Amino acid sequence: MTNAEAVAVLVVRVVLGVIMVAHGLNHWRGGGKIEGTARWFGGLGLRHGTLQAWMSVVTEVGAGTLLVLGLFTPLACAAVVSVMLVAGLLAHRPNGFFVFKDGYEYVLMLAAICLALGVLGPGRISVDHAAGIDVTGWAGGGIALGVAVVATAGLLATFWRPERPEKAAPPEQAERPEQAAELPEQAARPEQAARPEQAARPEEAAPPEQAAERPEEVAPPERAVTADGPAVTGVAGPETG
Repeated sequence: MTNAEAVAVLVVRVVLGVIMVAHGLNHWRGGGKIEGTARWFGGLGLRHGTLQAWMSVVTEVGAGTLLVLGLFTPLACAAVVSVMLVAGLLAHRPNGFFVFKDGYEYVLMLAAICLALGVLGPGRISVDHAAGIDVTGWAGGGIALGVAVVATAGLLATFWRPERPEKAAPPEQAERPEQAAELPEQAARPEQAARPEQAARPEEAAPPEQAAERPEEVAPPERAVTADGPAVTGVAGPETG
């Protein structure tokens, strides 16, 4: 590896390591602190949210520090890939690809960089190189990917218990049309409405002799005055000769 290549790998290692340390510290001290991180993991369906929060802090800070130092690089890359797999599968995959929609674009990029770094190795400017630890190429890449997949599968199998969506009510339990709208028989029925016998009956109405003044109660006809004497108008009397 040339000097330029060693410097390039160093830049990638340091930047990636600082990013991971920053994420781990944010899970611990930022925003909602460890309690907020625990609630976030619980919302993803992972049991024991507090344990998950502390595991994420230790993994991200530890892996980031190892990447900056260039120590146990394949294992450090495996830790980062595993974290990105969990985040991508549980948190970002439902949102699609693009990062501006909270998709998995960003975590996929970090995982790919770590996988490539596991293949290339930490470079000459690293603790691994100084200690004579040389696990690169297919071996380094295989460790980074294999350990990450096994760790992720074990985590999900042990702790992931997503809440199942509630089953929809069967048709007979769903709100029926006759329950949603008032039934015709629950409305004013003909027999519940004003019936003819409940209305003003003829015998209950004012009888004709009470409604109109009776003939015998009518005032007697006025007597007209004629030349022969008083006579009753409209009353037939005996003939006079």
